Amino acid sequence: MNRIIVALVIFLTIISAVVSETAEGLKAGDVDPKSGKVIKYWAAPMDPTYIRNKPGQSPMGMDLVPVLEEEGEKLSASTIRIDPVTIQNMGVRTARVAKMELKKSIRALGTITYDETRIYAVNLKFDGWIEKLYVNFVGESVKKGQPLFDIYSPELVAAQEEYLLAVKQSEDLSDSRYPTVQENAAGLLKAARRRLQYWDLSAGQIKQLTKNRKVKKSLTVYSPATGVVIRKEPFDGHFAKSGMHQYEIADLSRVWVDVEVYEYELPFIRQGMSVDMELSYLPGNRFEGKVLFIYPFLNPETRTVKLRLAFDNQEGLLKPDMYANVSLESIIDSDALVIPQEAVIDSGIRRIVFVAKDEGKFEPREIRLGHEGMDNLFQVLEGLSAGERVVTSAQFMLDSESRLREAIQKMLEIRNTGSQDSADASDDLDMEGMGMDDDLDVSDMKMDQ
Repeated sequence: MNRIIVALVIFLTIISAVVSETAEGLKAGDVDPKSGKVIKYWAAPMDPTYIRNKPGQSPMGMDLVPVLEEEGEKLSASTIRIDPVTIQNMGVRTARVAKMELKKSIRALGTITYDETRIYAVNLKFDGWIEKLYVNFVGESVKKGQPLFDIYSPELVAAQEEYLLAVKQSEDLSDSRYPTVQENAAGLLKAARRRLQYWDLSAGQIKQLTKNRKVKKSLTVYSPATGVVIRKEPFDGHFAKSGMHQYEIADLSRVWVDVEVYEYELPFIRQGMSVDMELSYLPGNRFEGKVLFIYPFLNPETRTVKLRLAFDNQEGLLKPDMYANVSLESIIDSDALVIPQEAVIDSGIRRIVFVAKDEGKFEPREIRLGHEGMDNLFQVLEGLSAGERVVTSAQFMLDSESRLREAIQKMLEIRNTGSQDSADASDDLDMEGMGMDDDLDVSDMKMDQ
């Protein structure tokens, strides 16, 4: 009885295999009777890299599914075609390759500082004692010609007396019959006046001394410029030594702004270009200036370059040591071919975009990029033409599918170049010489519950 059951099972298995082979006897290159398309190969549903030239089962025990050739033109190995429903479900978006003016925007944080060409130092060329101060604190605004302090100096008193003597002598000898005497008196007067001028006495002070013929004990020192006192040393009764700065006055009608930019931004900056600036304490107000100087060296620690910007400050809104947001714009190309940044797949070695064509076809294309501009736009140097559409979303899924199809195509080409006999031998299972032993005894075999 057991022998009959075993024989019946073997018979049914053989019949099933024959029927299955008859139903699935198609091979790669045959026409699928259901769709009418040529079968390229069979692939595992869960592992697309597992491909065969005829139907069968995958290592996971699932039936292989046929992959059909697309109708119409011959597509490249990396070009893929997706139906409209799938495109919509994937959220594929595209953008046109456009020609436009490409700008580079550079933003940096700056610090307002003094214009060094408009800082004036007040010092003395003689020793003396401060008798009276007219400007008493740092930050006070002064105008050009405004009195700063009075100073007493024995040297200055002696110089005034010598000058008055020279004046009197010149007048007394003006009627001399000897020209040489007149010339010597005039030369002495000229030398005495020059000495007072060298000690920074103004022409008005010398004129007043000549008119009054009276030596002044103290001399008034005046401001050389209009501005703000940023440094003050003297006090009442203070001894002032020659050569030492007593005041520093800064003209704030124009200020500088120190800015640091990264070295890769340096090619877009040129001396004289316009600059916009905003202050946090004056939102909405924009100040226009220009690049005054580009420092010829880099900071080795931050890899940045320092810029000096100049801004007018007639209203006095810009205060030294304030922080400022600086914006510089430079035109890279007035007629550049540009694409959105999100369209580019950058592997570090090459840059690829997917070009959308008709009938749901997507072609990967390697491109060469230039500079990155404003609004996240890239300059395209090679690989694209104006008017083409590039994919801006879901391109990583397209890239995965494209790479997979290209790899499969290469596998098929390698397989097709090999020996067809060896391919058949590897694909077909040779069961010749294998048979059922007639004396097989299965009487002791039991089904495990």
